[in-house]
Amino acid sequence: MVDFGRLITAMVTPFDRDGEINWDETGRLIDYLIDEQQSDSLVIAGTTGESPTLSEDEKLKLFTFSVEKAAGRCKIIAGTGSNDTKHSIELTKKAEQCGVDGILLVAPYYNKPNQEGLYRHFKAIAESTSLPVMLYNVPGRTGVSLSAETTLRLAEIPNVTSTKECASLDQVTQIAAAAPPGFIVYSGDDSAALPALSVGAYGIVSVASHVAGSVMKDMIQSFLDGHVAEASRLHQKLFPLFKGLFECPSPLPNPSAVKFALEERGYRVGSVRLPLLSPSESEAEFIRNVLNGL
Repeated sequence: MVDFGRLITAMVTPFDRDGEINWDETGRLIDYLIDEQQSDSLVIAGTTGESPTLSEDEKLKLFTFSVEKAAGRCKIIAGTGSNDTKHSIELTKKAEQCGVDGILLVAPYYNKPNQEGLYRHFKAIAESTSLPVMLYNVPGRTGVSLSAETTLRLAEIPNVTSTKECASLDQVTQIAAAAPPGFIVYSGDDSAALPALSVGAYGIVSVASHVAGSVMKDMIQSFLDGHVAEASRLHQKLFPLFKGLFECPSPLPNPSAVKFALEERGYRVGSVRLPLLSPSESEAEFIRNVLNGL
């Protein structure tokens, strides 16, 4: 089994006032996520990292920088997926040359392939690399859902080792129950992390772990140790944060809220790039109250 750990943080990309990558703060953030928030792995240039507005050159520089900064303290997973199979293959090959430990492949968005098209897309990318592949099924963003059956079919490919699942607990259950040995399921929804563990998930690819990773690690370990009541208590404590980072109080596209939360904690990660917007004054006050509630 390829083990990226129980707690993976989908890392934001820090920007300066001009909207360019802030490399000093990127390094500081990586240290913080590893040392203080106990991240086992980091996803670089995923959705939370604003991959749609990062250039290929920026992504490759982020991959190399993150590998060098992490220096083996955690694993680095590169977001190389897109809705263009050929481009995803090219970016994956370049990411492998950067020294990353694995790749995250989002389901192709907008062009809405059928299940056979999804299978062939992921298969072609997986066969182009020796790196372990994590699938990423997030229908709310892509407009297409990778079925449990197609996921299990892909799980037979040797280097397709895991999936980040954002569809439903039913699907997490179906995949976990029938997956071949060594293939593992991650929840991609913070508020579903504990329920997903209870039906067979291995861990969480998280946004909230930017500000509550150490508590989330305690929650996961409590569940694994059989202390279910304590795990439930921690889940309930964290639940306002899990929901507040996405619904503050109306839906706010990720990573606007978590970037603001990090700024409140003293990490100068900057704003988001258009077409996303920073929180309004009322949204900012809501996020402050959620953070104070922790």
